[in-house]
Amino acid sequence: MTDRLSLSPDAARQLATATKTAPQMRGTTPRYLMRALPWVDLKSGVYRVNRRRTFVLGDDRITTHTDSGSPRVVAGDLRELPYLRDADESCLTELADAFTEVSFEAGQVLAQEGDPADRLWIIVQGRAEKRVTGRYGEEQLIEVIGDGQFFDLGAWTREQNSPYRVQALTPGTALCAERGALASLAGRDERVQSSLTAYVSGNGVRPGSEVPVDLAAGHIGEPDLPATYVDYEDAPREYHMTLAQTVLRVHTRVHDVYSGDVDQTRQQALLTIEALRERQESALLNHPEFGLFHSVAPGQRVQTRTGSPTPDDLDELLAKVWKQPSYFLAHPKAIAAFGRECTRRGVPPVTDSRFGSPLLTWRGVPLLPSDKVPFSNGVGSNGSGAAVGTTEILLMRMGEADRGVVGLRPAEVADEAEPGLSMRNMGTDRKGITSYLMTAYFNTAVLVEDAIAVLQNVEVNNYHDYS
Repeated sequence: MTDRLSLSPDAARQLATATKTAPQMRGTTPRYLMRALPWVDLKSGVYRVNRRRTFVLGDDRITTHTDSGSPRVVAGDLRELPYLRDADESCLTELADAFTEVSFEAGQVLAQEGDPADRLWIIVQGRAEKRVTGRYGEEQLIEVIGDGQFFDLGAWTREQNSPYRVQALTPGTALCAERGALASLAGRDERVQSSLTAYVSGNGVRPGSEVPVDLAAGHIGEPDLPATYVDYEDAPREYHMTLAQTVLRVHTRVHDVYSGDVDQTRQQALLTIEALRERQESALLNHPEFGLFHSVAPGQRVQTRTGSPTPDDLDELLAKVWKQPSYFLAHPKAIAAFGRECTRRGVPPVTDSRFGSPLLTWRGVPLLPSDKVPFSNGVGSNGSGAAVGTTEILLMRMGEADRGVVGLRPAEVADEAEPGLSMRNMGTDRKGITSYLMTAYFNTAVLVEDAIAVLQNVEVNNYHDYS
């Protein structure tokens, strides 16, 4: 006997039925990118992007590496210089050896406007800005350059004066080569000399430009009309299906005995599908072959001016993707940093409802948050050469009709559980465990280069006192 006057809650629970939730998964995100992408259903499994013929060199960056504690130019990457595109490896190695290391501090002038451009600079680490004197004597900012970029190739090659002033924004390291190194190389190699002559004379093509179409305009007289045709790329890029895959295993006795109110196999499948979709979105952004961050053309990359993402920086992105921009995509910390900069300037961004959620917008373009966006965390050096507390912001134009970014998936797969995702029963083994092959097929394609742009070296750790 006890001194209780009524039934205890613990005892009463034995007669009660609990209201159960489905299994919850903390790693599930809204996956705004996958919801925003217009998906193209492929019947053949291959998506070929046909384009006009384009003159392309590379990524407009010269890669460096560390040798015995000192930065060195990767010789093969000197082919980024147009007239060294077809140079022998020995010539490239000779020129690479001519680069010497130079350290600079924030605020230091690296090149003065109007001075002889007697050195080619390659930024190994750091950030600098190009400024020029305007028509009425005012100072104008041309662009901000960062790791791997070089200046000024045209003036250095032609032995001209520097067309702008370059001033360091941060401390850093650069590699420099004297003009005499190029002259010496050209004097010994006829192929380099002929390419150099064509470049200096201006007969070379501009990298990234399309082969022109000859046209005539006007209505005076009876001129002979030009004849032309539009040339295509000989080897257009083809996108094949990639996949995220796993084998889900469920014991038959678990399914048979414990699936009264909740189907155990179904819940296991739903959680596995969530994990597959999260991996799919990460690959769409970061895969080294087709990920969107790796698909940005050289001319579509923008450096932040002050580190923090400002309205000016996002306007620069909009100037790159000005034909019907659809969405920004950024890490949540970058969106928060952008909001702080807007608050500091007194121009709070407008909030709009998209995909059932309130989202910040800039110039009417929503900022989609995603934790799959590359983000370097911590304080100080992270050992990889990338600054910590930095990320990137992507701007995209969407849709096949607008020559934008599209998602790719099969039109139909066997045992389809969701579009582009199959759940195939592999049978039951002698232990009574049923296995299911879970496969998500997908890819993404950028139809033309100006459909996507990226803001790089975005710092998210700057805060302001508004008191």
